[in-house]
Amino acid sequence: MVLTYDDLTISTRPEALVTGDSTAFLRLADRTVAEYVWRPDLPVALAPRPYLHPVRTLAGATVTELMPASHRHHLGVSIAVAEVDGGNFWGGRTFIPGHGPAWLDNQGAQEHVRWLRRTPTRLSHILRWTTIGGEPLLSERRELSVRLLGPGAWALSFGFALTNIAGRELPIRSPAAHGRAGAGYGGFFWRAPSEAGASQIVAETGARAETIHGHTSRWLSVSGGNEEGPRWTLVFLGATAETRDDRWFVRKRDYLGIGSALAWDEPLLLGPEATLNRRIVTVVADGVLPPEQAAAYAAELSS
Repeated sequence: MVLTYDDLTISTRPEALVTGDSTAFLRLADRTVAEYVWRPDLPVALAPRPYLHPVRTLAGATVTELMPASHRHHLGVSIAVAEVDGGNFWGGRTFIPGHGPAWLDNQGAQEHVRWLRRTPTRLSHILRWTTIGGEPLLSERRELSVRLLGPGAWALSFGFALTNIAGRELPIRSPAAHGRAGAGYGGFFWRAPSEAGASQIVAETGARAETIHGHTSRWLSVSGGNEEGPRWTLVFLGATAETRDDRWFVRKRDYLGIGSALAWDEPLLLGPEATLNRRIVTVVADGVLPPEQAAAYAAELSS
């Protein structure tokens, strides 16, 4: 049986789902703005999962980092969750209440199942989240698309729908849900380049860490780069009401990371066959954008 989706033909025969490549390229204005590694070759300890890296501005500045020395499990832009029913889909160590981070044999994996669409500006595919023992927990439909916003900016839309296929309720937790204050990470996560002292973070709620980290905000702007290299700005916004209800995880000390948290200090309980949907839009711009421009992009792209 063969299904046709626009310019992509997909066979449902299992042997046809395996192809020779592992990276898809997203292109705008005759240049590659992002590379999506959909079938990564990674060790189990990193919780293998598809990721975007490098992501570039239109002028060519790279705005992601991959497997930095201090946090090898940070993979550019990915969906990374600290805990799903005891499984680690973040990578690295697992936080244990009363003990702290520890290495456990519990890292899961996100595996590509089949493509639904694959064009230079839009990617859509089905994934399966499995435990380290191979048990399927979640089925995911993921949609990535890119569009030009102007001569110096473009937008990445990253949407995902997670459906519980385990046959039981699945708790989704962050370390904060286990008592680690401020560590509410888990969900959409962007590891940005870490130029010490060069980044500036502003949100609709202000520019102080205590008004951004662990809070909701319609948009969040991060500017980076240094005097010796190109400057750039990323503007993050929740494109749906459910996404805007999630709190932001922002870390500037030690590394620059931005995430939209699925479960901050309370577990998110996903019932059997239930689905959660989220979509983040990120503006990738050359130069440093003023807050009013970030707000304008948020108003345009969240409608």
